[in-house]
Amino acid sequence: MALVNEHFLKLPGSYLFSDIAKKVNAFKVTHPGSKLIRLGIGDVTRPLPLACTEAMHRAVDEMANAKTFRGYGPEQGYDFLIEAILKHDFASRGINLSPSEIFISDGAKSDTGNIGELLRWDNSMGVTDPVYPVYVDSNIMCGRSGVLNEDAKWSNVTYFPCVEENGFIPELPKHRVDLIYLCYPNNPTGTTLTREQLKKWVDYALVNDAIIVFDAAYEAFIREPDIPHSIYEIRGAKKVAIEIRSFSKTAGFTGVRCGYTVIPKELTAANFEGNRIALNPLWNRRQCTKFNGTSYITQRGAEAIYTVEGQKQIKETIDYYMENARIMREELRKAGFRVYGGVNAPYIWLKVPTGMTSWKFFEQLLYEVNVVSTPGVGFGPSGEGYLRLTAFGEREECLEAMQRISNWI
Repeated sequence: MALVNEHFLKLPGSYLFSDIAKKVNAFKVTHPGSKLIRLGIGDVTRPLPLACTEAMHRAVDEMANAKTFRGYGPEQGYDFLIEAILKHDFASRGINLSPSEIFISDGAKSDTGNIGELLRWDNSMGVTDPVYPVYVDSNIMCGRSGVLNEDAKWSNVTYFPCVEENGFIPELPKHRVDLIYLCYPNNPTGTTLTREQLKKWVDYALVNDAIIVFDAAYEAFIREPDIPHSIYEIRGAKKVAIEIRSFSKTAGFTGVRCGYTVIPKELTAANFEGNRIALNPLWNRRQCTKFNGTSYITQRGAEAIYTVEGQKQIKETIDYYMENARIMREELRKAGFRVYGGVNAPYIWLKVPTGMTSWKFFEQLLYEVNVVSTPGVGFGPSGEGYLRLTAFGEREECLEAMQRISNWI
């Protein structure tokens, strides 16, 4: 008899954004004439940078020629993209990494969901709360999260609340945690950690022999000078941290799929005998077994991000989204809301009116204003009472949404 992995049965009925899609589709059926403005799911709307599409066209032409055709590529990624990443994302910030410490992937979501395979299922884990759902859900699937308690928290997960009362700055746990997920700039709150605040987490990991998975998918949106773009800007981080990045929001690659993960050779974990085991070769082995690599065409497009033209074009796109964030932040505050984020990240974290739940206010915005948002409770218990809005929409729709909300209030 084949037995099911019962940990999958512990998962919520569906993924957060699937629930939102169902509610939006139900609204569209009952209100066919209404114009919806989508500020919920963090998908981009601006086209790919011209430098990227031109590079991809050239790559397609290569694939059409027998002399330049390429079949299977290296599972770790092509050298041309890895070298561009090392030069522009790390060496430019004084961070020295080797090519074999970079692993090209089909996006940050895959790697954040799979990285836990490197560690035993019974390691304890901790997450900021609210948090990107994939961190917790992927650990539920392997049995690491424990069981769901009545307070909607998992028994083997330590939650680091990020709420108004602590300025959305998570406090270090009072006990030892083996695996820690940090996302900065943060999804969903749009808030950040300063260099000194991030150093405290690195120091904690060094003292407690913990591993940090640092999701830096939104580092390109950072505007303020004291916000680190990489955890490796902090001394000692190579010994305790994995960094995951994405081109999805940086260059509009949500439909193209490309990102990368950094696993320093200094990073180790212990076995039962107390021996230190390097995680870099384990991840390499995992990728060679389960992943056939990101396509050549996609990687040529990603490489073009780092050209002079590519850098200029992605800056224009990021500036466009961050102007949307500024407009939203200022207009919502004028309307009387308490809002956070939108300075170093493309997300606005809005406090819902007193006495309302996240889902109730989500539905009110949907049915009375025809604006789609994301209920904060979908990101974890501490997200109750908040909504997330994204700045990835078109400018005209962003302005119209703010006007609708202002008139409604």
